[in-house]
Amino acid sequence: MHHGDTLFPNNDGVDIQFPTSYQQIMERIARIDPIKYSKTRNFINGAVTYLSPYIARGVVSLPQIREVVLKDYKFYQAEKLIQELAWREYFQRVWQSIGNRVLNDVKQQQQRYKHYKIPHAIVEANTGIEGIDLGIQDLYRTGYMHNHVRMYTAMLTCNIAQSHWLLPAQWMYYHLLDGDIASNMLSWQWVAGSFSSKKYFANQENISKYTGSQQVKSYLNNSYEQLAESDVPEVLHTTTIPVLQTHLPQGDTLSLQAQLPVAVYNTYNLDPLWHANDTCNRVLLLEPQHFEQFAISDKVLTWILQLAQHNIQQLQIFVGSFQDLQQQVKVQQAGAIWYKEHPTTQHYQGVQESRAWLFPEVQGYFNSFFSYWKKCERYIR
Repeated sequence: MHHGDTLFPNNDGVDIQFPTSYQQIMERIARIDPIKYSKTRNFINGAVTYLSPYIARGVVSLPQIREVVLKDYKFYQAEKLIQELAWREYFQRVWQSIGNRVLNDVKQQQQRYKHYKIPHAIVEANTGIEGIDLGIQDLYRTGYMHNHVRMYTAMLTCNIAQSHWLLPAQWMYYHLLDGDIASNMLSWQWVAGSFSSKKYFANQENISKYTGSQQVKSYLNNSYEQLAESDVPEVLHTTTIPVLQTHLPQGDTLSLQAQLPVAVYNTYNLDPLWHANDTCNRVLLLEPQHFEQFAISDKVLTWILQLAQHNIQQLQIFVGSFQDLQQQVKVQQAGAIWYKEHPTTQHYQGVQESRAWLFPEVQGYFNSFFSYWKKCERYIR
């Protein structure tokens, strides 16, 4: 196995790996079959790409994936895949437009919630719904959860157990290798009905079908109308507030080459191609204040650091605020500071560079994905 691989078997016997070598990541992109993807992506053993951690961490860009796929397939064959990539870009545009308001109910208040905690049974993967419990166990072991299972977990937490979405969304983000503030927070809100026109429900039959579970009897074995009106099941009554803390590393004592620019990376920009041919200082900035607000687990942090050090040469790690880093740069008389535009870098100062977008022409806030997608469609062909 390649050095730095993360390998975990999941419950259906398929190995989910998230290698940290760029070459293996590129091979993963080359293996995408968009036809199979569009037919099977809703099943947990479907032909999904397993690229989300690399997209979220800025190692690969959405246009990069589209380009590779369209070399071998026609647009109509890849349309569903490209549309799903566009969902991710849509969430990024919303985040870019409204910033930290993604942490509040965006469109309307969540209806019918009882508390701001999370059911103990969710955290313990002990809800009695097999397809969901196995998914949560997988999340803890692998740092990954299939998108459909994320929806089921959020549905059970917000709409059946009647929790407000924010703390549960933070809990899931904590454990995800692909933790993306926009995709995660807005998807939870979409399920809870605060970023959509209605709440999302799934019954036992639906969950068993897509998770491959044999379960028939459960408190979710009801019509959608009944589920929407039902009381909180006994098993979901006990609530908890999980401790979500980031344990940041020591960080390096920076040694910067004078007069050379400083390229600043963070956990959302680990792009190995960024200024790859330029001579510059390379610094991964880990800001304690960011991780107090958006905590990640030891497993996620370890994997991110492996990913960064594996692919970005002579990378130094700086733990502190951007202002602290700026001070260091001044003291050591290095050149300009370069960074990429992103909601997490709005307080940076220096030379801001653009991210790569699928649809750079379509900017701003859209009230729904489909109004956004309509705009994108004119730039597709």
